[in-house]
Amino acid sequence: MASSTASFSNFSTAPTLASNPPPAKPSLNPDEPPAFIFPPHYSFPPFFTLQPVLSTRTSQLASWSTLIQSYCRHHRLFTLSLIDALSTPLFTNSRIDRKLSLRDAWAIVSWMASAEGGNRAEWISSTTSTTSKKANAGVGEGEDGGGGKCYVYWRRPEEWAAVLEEWVERTGQRGTVLTLYEISDSDATRREEFYGIEAGLLARSLGVCVKRGKAQIFGAEGSEGVKFF
Repeated sequence: MASSTASFSNFSTAPTLASNPPPAKPSLNPDEPPAFIFPPHYSFPPFFTLQPVLSTRTSQLASWSTLIQSYCRHHRLFTLSLIDALSTPLFTNSRIDRKLSLRDAWAIVSWMASAEGGNRAEWISSTTSTTSKKANAGVGEGEDGGGGKCYVYWRRPEEWAAVLEEWVERTGQRGTVLTLYEISDSDATRREEFYGIEAGLLARSLGVCVKRGKAQIFGAEGSEGVKFF
């Protein structure tokens, strides 16, 4: 185990998404996105088990955070359900027969949701604390506990607010009332990074715009519109 611990020293300790991720391989089908490129340490078996040494573990958590953010950004995922994600290539490398446990996935996301992890994740719903306790209880019993759903902040709400404000300015829509659907799911935004953004995350990001005095939200819940200034 000592040799595997030493190997982790090469991992990035930056908890945020790299601004210039490596280019993805081109797809043969122009309608499909290019394949996601996993980092070299994804093929290192010990990467799939959280290490006990604090310095090594912190570096490993940071590397997982960067990988999760990059993967979600590539696939335009704004939330993750840990139980559902465990069997996907994000957490399972079938080539080396390694899979992250639910316990370790929960620990990684909890670290991402902390100040130390750059607040790059956030648990969703009122059942979060119950889910977390079940996961911890499962760990204590030697079994994986409950699942859990989280936002993955490859852009935090305040960063999405800036992106939305830039889009409004670039497209000349200041003073125009836009529906939330027009922002998140219309053909006009299909090529924008925020296309398909979750309703809750969009609302939170627009709330940042409102606090900045850059926007105002109108209408009842479910039929809101927003005007940017």
